[in-house]
Amino acid sequence: MSAVDRIRDVGIVPVVRATSAAEALEAVEAIRAGGIPILEITLTVPGAVQIIAELTSRFGDETLIGAGTVLDPDSAHACIDAGARFIVSPSLDLPTIALCRRLGVPIFPGALTPTEIVTAWKAGADAVKVFPANALGGPSYLKSVKAPLPQIELIPTGGVSLKNAADFITAGAFAIGVGADLVDLAALRRGEAGAITEKARQYVAAVAAARAAA
Repeated sequence: MSAVDRIRDVGIVPVVRATSAAEALEAVEAIRAGGIPILEITLTVPGAVQIIAELTSRFGDETLIGAGTVLDPDSAHACIDAGARFIVSPSLDLPTIALCRRLGVPIFPGALTPTEIVTAWKAGADAVKVFPANALGGPSYLKSVKAPLPQIELIPTGGVSLKNAADFITAGAFAIGVGADLVDLAALRRGEAGAITEKARQYVAAVAAARAAA
Protein backbone atom coordinates (compact mmCIF):
# COMPACT_ATOMS: atom_id res chain seq x y z
CA MET A 1 0.00 0.00 0.00
CA SER A 2 1.34 3.43 -0.93
CA ALA A 3 1.96 6.12 1.68
CA VAL A 4 -1.02 8.13 0.43
CA ASP A 5 -3.28 5.06 0.57
CA ARG A 6 -2.13 4.28 4.11
CA ILE A 7 -2.91 7.81 5.25
CA ARG A 8 -6.32 7.63 3.58
CA ASP A 9 -6.95 4.27 5.23
CA VAL A 10 -6.10 5.47 8.76
CA GLY A 11 -7.45 9.00 8.29
CA ILE A 12 -5.30 10.54 11.02
CA VAL A 13 -1.90 12.25 10.87
CA PRO A 14 -0.57 12.98 14.38
CA VAL A 15 1.65 16.07 14.39
CA VAL A 16 4.53 15.67 16.85
CA ARG A 17 5.92 19.01 18.07
CA ALA A 18 8.12 18.10 21.02
CA THR A 19 10.86 20.03 22.79
CA SER A 20 13.44 17.26 22.67
CA ALA A 21 14.27 14.08 20.80
CA ALA A 22 13.50 11.96 23.87
CA GLU A 23 10.08 13.58 24.24
CA ALA A 24 9.30 13.06 20.56
CA LEU A 25 10.24 9.39 20.71
CA GLU A 26 8.10 8.83 23.80
CA ALA A 27 5.13 10.52 22.09
CA VAL A 28 5.60 8.36 19.00
CA GLU A 29 5.56 5.17 21.05
CA ALA A 30 2.38 6.25 22.88
CA ILE A 31 0.58 7.09 19.64
CA ARG A 32 1.61 3.84 17.96
CA ALA A 33 0.32 1.91 20.96
CA GLY A 34 -3.07 3.54 20.40
CA GLY A 35 -3.35 2.17 16.89
CA ILE A 36 -2.11 5.04 14.71
CA PRO A 37 0.90 3.88 12.62
CA ILE A 38 1.48 7.30 11.06
CA LEU A 39 3.56 10.11 12.53
CA GLU A 40 4.56 13.56 11.31
CA ILE A 41 7.75 14.81 12.98
CA THR A 42 7.96 18.58 12.60
CA LEU A 43 11.24 20.30 11.89
CA THR A 44 10.64 22.47 14.95
CA VAL A 45 11.67 19.44 17.05
CA PRO A 46 15.39 19.63 17.96
CA GLY A 47 17.28 17.09 15.86
CA ALA A 48 14.17 16.31 13.80
CA VAL A 49 16.04 14.91 10.80
CA GLN A 50 18.00 12.55 13.05
CA ILE A 51 14.77 11.50 14.79
CA ILE A 52 13.18 10.71 11.42
CA ALA A 53 16.20 8.58 10.51
CA GLU A 54 16.05 6.74 13.85
CA LEU A 55 12.32 6.09 13.65
CA THR A 56 12.41 4.81 10.08
CA SER A 57 15.30 2.52 10.98
CA ARG A 58 13.55 1.28 14.12
CA PHE A 59 10.08 0.67 12.73
CA GLY A 60 10.65 0.04 9.03
CA ASP A 61 7.45 -0.27 7.01
CA GLU A 62 5.21 -0.94 10.01
CA THR A 63 5.04 2.79 10.81
CA LEU A 64 4.80 5.60 8.26
CA ILE A 65 7.11 8.45 9.27
CA GLY A 66 6.83 11.85 7.62
CA ALA A 67 8.29 15.31 8.09
CA GLY A 68 6.32 18.44 8.91
CA THR A 69 6.90 22.20 8.92
CA VAL A 70 9.05 21.73 5.81
CA LEU A 71 9.48 25.16 4.23
CA ASP A 72 11.94 24.68 1.36
CA PRO A 73 13.39 22.09 -1.04
CA ASP A 74 16.67 21.68 0.83
CA SER A 75 14.86 20.80 4.05
CA ALA A 76 12.57 18.42 2.19
CA HIS A 77 15.54 16.70 0.57
CA ALA A 78 17.27 16.25 3.94
CA CYS A 79 14.14 14.69 5.43
CA ILE A 80 13.63 12.37 2.46
CA ASP A 81 17.28 11.29 2.65
CA ALA A 82 16.65 10.48 6.34
CA GLY A 83 13.75 8.24 5.37
CA ALA A 84 10.66 10.49 5.50
CA ARG A 85 7.86 8.89 3.51
CA PHE A 86 5.80 12.07 3.14
CA ILE A 87 6.38 15.82 3.44
CA VAL A 88 4.03 18.36 5.03
CA SER A 89 4.24 22.14 5.05
CA PRO A 90 2.16 24.88 6.71
CA SER A 91 2.54 26.97 3.56
CA LEU A 92 2.58 26.74 -0.22
CA ASP A 93 6.09 26.53 -1.71
CA LEU A 94 6.06 25.49 -5.36
CA PRO A 95 9.76 24.48 -5.56
CA THR A 96 9.23 22.08 -2.64
CA ILE A 97 6.27 20.50 -4.42
CA ALA A 98 8.37 20.16 -7.57
CA LEU A 99 11.19 18.45 -5.67
CA CYS A 100 8.85 15.95 -4.01
CA ARG A 101 7.21 15.17 -7.34
CA ARG A 102 10.62 14.53 -8.88
CA LEU A 103 11.62 12.22 -6.03
CA GLY A 104 8.27 10.46 -5.93
CA VAL A 105 7.50 11.39 -2.31
CA PRO A 106 3.97 12.52 -1.35
CA ILE A 107 3.69 16.21 -0.55
CA PHE A 108 0.94 17.90 1.46
CA PRO A 109 1.49 21.67 1.22
CA GLY A 110 -0.41 24.10 3.38
CA ALA A 111 -3.09 26.38 1.97
CA LEU A 112 -6.19 28.13 3.25
CA THR A 113 -8.10 29.97 0.54
CA PRO A 114 -9.70 28.27 -2.47
CA THR A 115 -7.14 29.95 -4.75
CA GLU A 116 -4.22 28.62 -2.70
CA ILE A 117 -5.77 25.17 -2.50
CA VAL A 118 -6.28 24.94 -6.27
CA THR A 119 -2.78 26.30 -6.91
CA ALA A 120 -1.29 23.62 -4.68
CA TRP A 121 -3.33 20.88 -6.35
CA LYS A 122 -2.43 22.00 -9.87
CA ALA A 123 1.26 22.09 -8.85
CA GLY A 124 1.09 18.40 -7.97
CA ALA A 125 0.14 18.17 -4.30
CA ASP A 126 -1.04 14.68 -3.33
CA ALA A 127 -3.40 16.32 -0.84
CA VAL A 128 -3.63 19.84 0.54
CA LYS A 129 -3.21 20.65 4.21
CA VAL A 130 -5.90 23.19 5.05
CA PHE A 131 -4.21 25.28 7.72
CA PRO A 132 -5.21 26.73 10.08
CA ALA A 133 -8.49 24.90 9.55
CA ASN A 134 -10.19 26.42 12.58
CA ALA A 135 -9.51 30.01 11.52
CA LEU A 136 -12.31 30.19 8.95
CA GLY A 137 -14.96 28.03 10.53
CA GLY A 138 -13.55 24.52 10.87
CA PRO A 139 -15.70 21.71 9.43
CA SER A 140 -18.22 24.11 7.90
CA TYR A 141 -15.44 25.85 5.95
CA LEU A 142 -14.04 22.53 4.75
CA LYS A 143 -17.49 21.45 3.57
CA SER A 144 -17.89 24.74 1.70
CA VAL A 145 -14.55 24.27 -0.07
CA LYS A 146 -15.22 20.62 -0.94
CA ALA A 147 -18.55 21.45 -2.60
CA PRO A 148 -17.01 23.02 -5.76
CA LEU A 149 -13.70 21.13 -5.44
CA PRO A 150 -14.63 17.50 -4.68
CA GLN A 151 -11.62 16.19 -6.59
CA ILE A 152 -9.10 17.83 -4.23
CA GLU A 153 -8.07 15.80 -1.20
CA LEU A 154 -7.94 17.95 1.95
CA ILE A 155 -6.26 17.41 5.32
CA PRO A 156 -7.60 19.96 7.82
CA THR A 157 -5.05 20.79 10.51
CA GLY A 158 -5.10 23.38 13.28
CA GLY A 159 -7.80 23.24 15.92
CA VAL A 160 -8.72 19.62 15.22
CA SER A 161 -9.90 17.85 18.38
CA LEU A 162 -11.94 14.84 19.43
CA LYS A 163 -14.94 17.17 19.59
CA ASN A 164 -14.80 18.02 15.87
CA ALA A 165 -12.84 15.12 14.34
CA ALA A 166 -15.97 13.33 13.15
CA ASP A 167 -17.38 16.57 11.76
CA PHE A 168 -14.24 17.13 9.67
CA ILE A 169 -14.47 13.59 8.27
CA THR A 170 -18.17 14.06 7.50
CA ALA A 171 -17.34 17.37 5.79
CA GLY A 172 -15.10 15.49 3.36
CA ALA A 173 -11.63 15.40 4.91
CA PHE A 174 -9.22 12.92 3.33
CA ALA A 175 -7.58 12.72 6.76
CA ILE A 176 -7.24 14.96 9.78
CA GLY A 177 -4.01 16.46 11.07
CA VAL A 178 -4.03 16.38 14.86
CA GLY A 179 -1.54 18.21 17.05
CA ALA A 180 -1.76 19.22 20.69
CA ASP A 181 -5.13 17.62 21.39
CA LEU A 182 -3.54 14.21 20.81
CA VAL A 183 0.16 14.83 21.35
CA ASP A 184 -0.28 16.03 24.93
CA LEU A 185 3.22 16.94 26.03
CA ALA A 186 2.02 17.91 29.51
CA ALA A 187 0.72 14.36 30.00
CA LEU A 188 4.08 12.98 28.90
CA ARG A 189 5.88 15.19 31.40
CA ARG A 190 3.59 13.92 34.14
CA GLY A 191 4.53 10.37 33.20
CA GLU A 192 1.08 9.72 31.75
CA ALA A 193 1.89 8.47 28.26
CA GLY A 194 -1.06 6.13 28.59
CA ALA A 195 -3.38 9.12 28.27
CA ILE A 196 -2.02 9.76 24.78
CA THR A 197 -2.47 6.10 23.86
CA GLU A 198 -6.09 6.20 25.01
CA LYS A 199 -6.73 9.43 23.11
CA ALA A 200 -5.25 7.85 19.97
CA ARG A 201 -7.70 4.96 20.30
CA GLN A 202 -10.56 7.44 20.64
CA TYR A 203 -9.49 9.23 17.46
CA VAL A 204 -9.36 5.94 15.55
CA ALA A 205 -12.86 5.12 16.76
CA ALA A 206 -14.20 8.59 15.93
CA VAL A 207 -12.90 8.46 12.36
CA ALA A 208 -14.22 4.93 11.83
CA ALA A 209 -17.65 5.87 13.16
CA ALA A 210 -17.87 9.02 11.03
CA ARG A 211 -16.92 7.11 7.89
CA ALA A 212 -19.41 4.36 8.65
CA ALA A 213 -22.17 6.91 9.17
CA ALA A 214 -21.32 8.69 5.92
